[in-house]
Amino acid sequence: MMRKTLMVQGTTSDAGKSTLVTALCRWLVNQGYSVAPFKPQNMALNSAVTAEGGEVGRAQAVQAQACNLPPHTDMNPVLLKPNSDTGAQVIIHGKAIANMDARFYHDYKQTAMAAVLESHQRLINQYDVVMVEGAGSPAEINLRDRDIANMGFAEAVDCPVILVADIDRGGVFAHLVGTLDLLSSTEQQRVKGFVINRFRGDISLLQSGLDWLEQRTGKPVLGVLPYLHGLHLEAEDAINTSQVAKAKNVLNVIVPVLPRISNHTDLDPLRLHPQVNLQFIGPDSPIPPADLIILPGSKHVSADLQWLEQQGWPQAIDKHLRYGGKVLGICGGFQMLGQQIDDPHGVESTVGTSKKGLGLLDMITTLHAE
Repeated sequence: MMRKTLMVQGTTSDAGKSTLVTALCRWLVNQGYSVAPFKPQNMALNSAVTAEGGEVGRAQAVQAQACNLPPHTDMNPVLLKPNSDTGAQVIIHGKAIANMDARFYHDYKQTAMAAVLESHQRLINQYDVVMVEGAGSPAEINLRDRDIANMGFAEAVDCPVILVADIDRGGVFAHLVGTLDLLSSTEQQRVKGFVINRFRGDISLLQSGLDWLEQRTGKPVLGVLPYLHGLHLEAEDAINTSQVAKAKNVLNVIVPVLPRISNHTDLDPLRLHPQVNLQFIGPDSPIPPADLIILPGSKHVSADLQWLEQQGWPQAIDKHLRYGGKVLGICGGFQMLGQQIDDPHGVESTVGTSKKGLGLLDMITTLHAE
């Protein structure tokens, strides 16, 4: 059969791209097709490890599961893990290659696009369908030059696009019409239709809006997806704070939301457990009493440790321990519990940086390139 690529783009971040791609992957597999998920470029601090030891975005790992496949680095050839407000660690084909600021990465995009097209070619050679997820919105005017994440990729491989928008956040018709209007004429022709995500209520009350949208744009509404209560797909970036019903007697767990918190999806099993009340504590928020404090992973351990100090967490942890509370550190959070964090090669900070830890464990962490 003819091999095909289909791309899902969104009017905003968190519009439903990951969910729609995951659903289409599983549906196509159920129809007997071999399917692979693909996201050209992902920016997220939540990643999954592949069998070959590389890193891909969490969403692509979930989508691979929907395809009954193990995740592979070709499914997300470019992963950006922010480590400052203007820079990120750049991961190509699962391996970290460098830290780059935004301007330098912009110049690097041509090289990154070559990696993207190489991975896409390998996938279309192996599978009947490649289901592609865009990133953010294709209408980010400042990011259109050398774009590899949305329409730049779609134009390069000549694939059709579905545009999805979230009606639950409001303004869905403006999102769809405005996004379409900001695309070039060839990109507009590439959009084959719309999907409206997270609709609640009587769909007949939406019909007049759907008719207007189709008449205004000349594009069909391909589907309206209901708001699915209890759907828990791992977040790519934003922290999910939704809870399930809790028992009377619960274990109270608190987690500081570090500026560079990573892999916070590790905490989803606790957040969703009926006997655990897990709270993410943001900046300048009171630190409540708890049974357990978890220091999560971090993409910039020394900077996030300094933030903890500014927020008063060391004093709160000391008091918590005096009253018999427990503390757990994961990855970067574990490093913070030691005596010292040394960065002689400038992996996360400037070369030769050393930061005093919380001093709760008798250990020193030294960061290395590998």
